[in-house]
Amino acid sequence: MSYRFKLSAVSVVASLACAFVPAAHAATPITVTSQSAPDGPIRYTVRVTSKQFGNSQETRTIRSGESDDFTWKTVPPGGPVPVSDACPSYSSLPLDTNGAMIRQTQIRFAPVVASDGTATVQLSFQARTPRGVKSVTSGGKTLQCPNDVAVSQILRFTMPTNGSTKKLTLADGTEVTVSAKR
Repeated sequence: MSYRFKLSAVSVVASLACAFVPAAHAATPITVTSQSAPDGPIRYTVRVTSKQFGNSQETRTIRSGESDDFTWKTVPPGGPVPVSDACPSYSSLPLDTNGAMIRQTQIRFAPVVASDGTATVQLSFQARTPRGVKSVTSGGKTLQCPNDVAVSQILRFTMPTNGSTKKLTLADGTEVTVSAKR
């Protein structure tokens, strides 16, 4: 073998060794944990049980730090209550497609999950329902407008996100049950 060939072979082997060594050392280590990231998606089920506002339930998936709005419109016992557009607060009443007042429940759900999996939640509850009619004078005319009942309450609480359930009772007796699972 010639001296020139040996030098070329050594040079090629050394170049290849240098090319592969840094790649092996540059990889970042992978850490495996059994916990989900606190900002990952969480599946929440919200259930409302109320004599005044009816029963509703829905399941959704959101992330920590996001908020979600639940709105349920249902027909009250006795049916929808006809309403004139001249009635006070007409624009804020929950109406069906025929313009009659129905009951409505709204919840804004805003969880923030800590690294240990505990969610701190703010829940805003608002509901309205008609309770018959009342006589109202507007613009010199006597109108029959819905006698509506409204409830509004904000709750703050903590709960685990391991599938357990948290039951809350509002001031009017309405029960809101929340379950959370990653």
